[in-house]
Amino acid sequence: MQNQPTRRQFISATAALLSGVVLSNSKLFGAPALIRSLGDKPNSRIGGVQIGTITYSFRDMPDQSADATLQYVLDCGISAIELMGGPAETFAGAPKNPVNMQAIFPLMRKRRENQTLTDDEQKQLADADAQTKAYRAELTKWRLSAPMDKFAQLRKQYNQAGVTIYGFKPDAFGMNSSDAEITYGMQAAKQLGANQVTLEHPGNDAHTLKLGKLAEKNGIRVAYHGHEQQTPTFWDTALAQSPANAINFDLGHYIAAGQPDPLGFIRAHHTRIASMHIKDRQGPDHGKGNLPWGQGDTPLKQVLTLMREQKYTFPATVELEYKVPEGSTSVAEVKKCLAYCRNMLA
Repeated sequence: MQNQPTRRQFISATAALLSGVVLSNSKLFGAPALIRSLGDKPNSRIGGVQIGTITYSFRDMPDQSADATLQYVLDCGISAIELMGGPAETFAGAPKNPVNMQAIFPLMRKRRENQTLTDDEQKQLADADAQTKAYRAELTKWRLSAPMDKFAQLRKQYNQAGVTIYGFKPDAFGMNSSDAEITYGMQAAKQLGANQVTLEHPGNDAHTLKLGKLAEKNGIRVAYHGHEQQTPTFWDTALAQSPANAINFDLGHYIAAGQPDPLGFIRAHHTRIASMHIKDRQGPDHGKGNLPWGQGDTPLKQVLTLMREQKYTFPATVELEYKVPEGSTSVAEVKKCLAYCRNMLA
């Protein structure tokens, strides 16, 4: 267990930090949605460390539009993000996904973690898989002629509000994706201002080679994310294949996998880490839980301090995965995570 602040110290510091956040002024960003912006634009660069968030953190919010997503980010005080594909592609005119992803996400997690599914849950997943297959075919067709100017327009909208987009994560880079669809995803990312696209590591050397070479052609990096399969050598092959292949490190999952010396890994690979997800998970001896920050085994303070001292430029991306407490929202919890980072870097 790392040397974390006491719960009382953390709550007091968090309350003090959050009390200074005041919303003012109203601006229109893309009719008809009214986006309230911070009087002063958000700034989540703390001591030289860029704290961001992945918009997957807001997956439980009822409105998943680009305008609503921007407002969630602003309400958290975040100034840089890894943007999921849904809000951006919907803004650009993509066909609507018929699957209720808010209901399906928890079931997908249970399946990924090999948890027992009820007969009803298995049926829900099977139905969602069938709908997704049909939707994917329609979406793929749209992507091949998608208007790139809409992504540039979205970038301008976010930038004017004080939010930059450093990563883009559409599901356009899979094993069955054509070169044209992959190129679409990379070009859309560049129009958004991102320097990287992110995806789950495919576990296939031929595919990481293909993605790396296409990334070189398109002038962008491909950052591969990992869960508990992460090891110190997990990315070695992909990194050797192309200078455009990079790491989307997940600090919390690395701890849950029982891997030693995450700070050593970061020191050794910092030039190839494009971005890093941060959360507070327990190690294997304590149950691997996703917990409110400050209650788990993840050395958040040590890692953030290392980033500040060494002036690492890759962003630390808040990924909200612990259960949102009754009466709270994912926006409120991401705001708490940002306050925790401010306290650790103060």
